[in-house]
Amino acid sequence: MASKKQIKVTLVRSPIGALPSHRECVRGLGLKRMHQTVTLEDTPSVRGMANKVNYMVRVEEA
Repeated sequence: MASKKQIKVTLVRSPIGALPSHRECVRGLGLKRMHQTVTLEDTPSVRGMANKVNYMVRVEEA
């Protein structure tokens, strides 16, 4: 069985002062503090959230 593709998302800029909807996207990605990295399944919804806050996060292939 093939494993699902994964991406690593790291919070590199503080969401303080960002738009409320952007802060919600950061929380929705599971990021709570600076320089925290989470591994998520590579789905269109996760990609969309990461793209919306692309100025705050770094995305890498896992």
